Amino acid sequence: MKLSCFKIVLLCCLLFSLVTYGQEAEQPENTSAESEEAKLAKATQNPVADLYSLPFQNNTTFNVGPRDRTQNVLNIQPVIPIGLSEGINLINRVIIPVVTQPYGDNGINSSTGIGDISYTAWLSPTKASKIMWGVGPALQIPTSSSADEFGSREFGIGPSIVALTIIDKWVAGVVLNNIWTFGDISENKFLFQYFVNYNLPKAVYLVSAPILTANWNANNSEQWIVPFGGGIGKVFKLGKLPINVNAQGYYNAVKPDGWGDWQMRVQAQLIFPKKSK
Repeated sequence: MKLSCFKIVLLCCLLFSLVTYGQEAEQPENTSAESEEAKLAKATQNPVADLYSLPFQNNTTFNVGPRDRTQNVLNIQPVIPIGLSEGINLINRVIIPVVTQPYGDNGINSSTGIGDISYTAWLSPTKASKIMWGVGPALQIPTSSSADEFGSREFGIGPSIVALTIIDKWVAGVVLNNIWTFGDISENKFLFQYFVNYNLPKAVYLVSAPILTANWNANNSEQWIVPFGGGIGKVFKLGKLPINVNAQGYYNAVKPDGWGDWQMRVQAQLIFPKKSK
């Protein structure tokens, strides 16, 4: 399988970050810079943080279908927090999927297109507490290039909730939503993601953040995809721009027929901290 240019760039970013980590270990510590990057690392692990960011998350699933080919989904995921008042933020999260299906519309050649965009709007308290949370609607916007290959092209809506806690070096929480569509294609889809991060020195962290999904319209034995796994990441600066990179691998312990056993996730997240007043 040939790697796309984007995958190569992401892998290079990860390699660069790990090399940088090794170099920093040999040099005198810059405590202020380290502290800033460590704080940013924890902020990137908090879905309701008051932090502008632009993640590029690439998900590759291997051995899909009867010919064991590869499906690839690049999610472009801008996060835009807006202060509604002194006590409430509106966290806007958009996911634009660029999907490469292994068989395309003729069952032989692969094809690439845009999937249905998802938009989540969480209302979240600005004041930090032991349990941070957000609640709001999740929408599916019918932008799919093709209803047969990349999405249903149906409008959907449902509730979404996020909750997390930060204890010392740990950041852990859950994200849930369920979306129903209304139109020629009826969908009832559930998403549950738990995430556990352990932060190490030099803004390096270990992460497990599998995304569990259920298609309630499918037969009982075909409804769930349940992965297990994790990976490693780091926050570093490229010039003045903070970047968060990570690589993760997951095994699909439960899956429908024809779905792959293994998936790889590689992410590069551009971070735009708000300037202090």
